[in-house]
Amino acid sequence: MLKQKLEKFLQALGKAPVGFIINLGYLTQFIVKSVYNCFMPPFYIKLFGRQFLNIGFYSLPVVGLTTLFAGMVIALQTYSGISEYGAESVVAGVVLISVTRELAPVLSALMVAGRIGAAMAAEIGTMRVTEQIDALITLSANPFRYLIAPRVWAAVLVMPLLVLFGDIIGIFGGYLVGVYKLGFNPANYINNTMNNLTSVAIVMGIVKAAVFGFVISIMGCYHGYRSKGGAQGVGEATTNSVVTSSILILILNYLITEIFFSR
Repeated sequence: MLKQKLEKFLQALGKAPVGFIINLGYLTQFIVKSVYNCFMPPFYIKLFGRQFLNIGFYSLPVVGLTTLFAGMVIALQTYSGISEYGAESVVAGVVLISVTRELAPVLSALMVAGRIGAAMAAEIGTMRVTEQIDALITLSANPFRYLIAPRVWAAVLVMPLLVLFGDIIGIFGGYLVGVYKLGFNPANYINNTMNNLTSVAIVMGIVKAAVFGFVISIMGCYHGYRSKGGAQGVGEATTNSVVTSSILILILNYLITEIFFSR
């Protein structure tokens, strides 16, 4: 009896890492196929345009609202922390650096992951469980080129634009708090912002945005493509897509920052 319990315990203990390695292999294979088919014709321009509009234009309100209040909060927190040292002029620079390097890319990516990544997983997952993907294969249509490639291209290209929009709105939020709440001189605040503006901050935000867009689209499509078990499986795929995308976004955010500042 003790031997059987020990065997079951060891089996359960080894199941998790083995399952992780297997799923990692599936994910690697999926990424390779997706990237390869992104550069292979035919290119479905209409589908790309639809995804570009859905990911970009319809995400503007949530990205703008998120970055606006993030910039406002950063301005308040910075002022409350340094006002006793008489360094109010630093607020503009802190808001600029915080928004462009971290807040706009990360918050925009998390919002898009919750909105678009979940939608991709649900849409493709529904097609999988209803055998529509099998029908595409029967009709000699490559599902990676028809379903995955337009979404990946749209996410990678539109996320930098969303982040640039978030940069502007976030900095504007800091300006509103600095000028109308804290009583800063508008001209001085704008001058301090422009003096602290560097190409490194903008490039870092754009690079992060493109990487995050790739992660969001890949994880959404992957979990949807491999979903099974009917409606419950689609729900699990949607949840897994958002969770894994969010975790990878936070991890990659650190790694990219480390790369930029390790020189």
